[in-house]
Amino acid sequence: MSRRLVRRSAALPAALLALALLAACGDDDKAEDPGGEPSASVDRPDREPTGVMCTYNEDPQGAIKANEPPPEDAVVSGQVAVTFETTVGTFNATLDADKTPCTVNSFVSLADQNYFNATDCHRLTTSGIFVLQCGDPSATGTGGPGYQFDDEVDGSETYGPGTLAMANAGPNTNGSQFFIVYGDSPLPPSYTVFGTVDDATVKLVQEVADAGTDDQNGPGDGKPLTDVELESVVAE
Repeated sequence: MSRRLVRRSAALPAALLALALLAACGDDDKAEDPGGEPSASVDRPDREPTGVMCTYNEDPQGAIKANEPPPEDAVVSGQVAVTFETTVGTFNATLDADKTPCTVNSFVSLADQNYFNATDCHRLTTSGIFVLQCGDPSATGTGGPGYQFDDEVDGSETYGPGTLAMANAGPNTNGSQFFIVYGDSPLPPSYTVFGTVDDATVKLVQEVADAGTDDQNGPGDGKPLTDVELESVVAE
């Protein structure tokens, strides 16, 4: 699986080892092809180059859903509000483009192109770490936007309730998959923290977690039993 939350390490507890290789959670035979032409991006004249240069490298796996790569000169800065309309309620997030400019630049570009719209959050963990993972239009855990970019970490990252962070397949392999933390999660500082969600969002995700998972990857690890579809994702 190409998108995971934790890398294998002998130093990690067994509960975390079971969460490695996140992309293996899906059944590729059941995945629908959500490809096609990119959705029209929102006309945003306020998105102007900031002078912060980013590199987005081609992912050999290709794009699971058509999109245009983000501009290499980041076009967002400061705090960016994002509203996720979902089937379980509204998620409200604030992205930190000053701390993680290239990550936020990518996320906003995908949101503007409706890349996340009508996609399912494909994985929920309720043991060891406490996260809901989304951002793969195929809902298999293997899909991405067709490009990858570097981590934006400094080693001080922690993953408490309300954290919004990127999933990855190892160093510098970020794409479109991200996770929302709803309970303290002892992860290594290897996952770019690019924003936060509010307390109301954490409560909604906790309610999803309380309903459980299908345990397809082991106890407390699988697809949420309560379907969570991102109906729309809109960046300020």
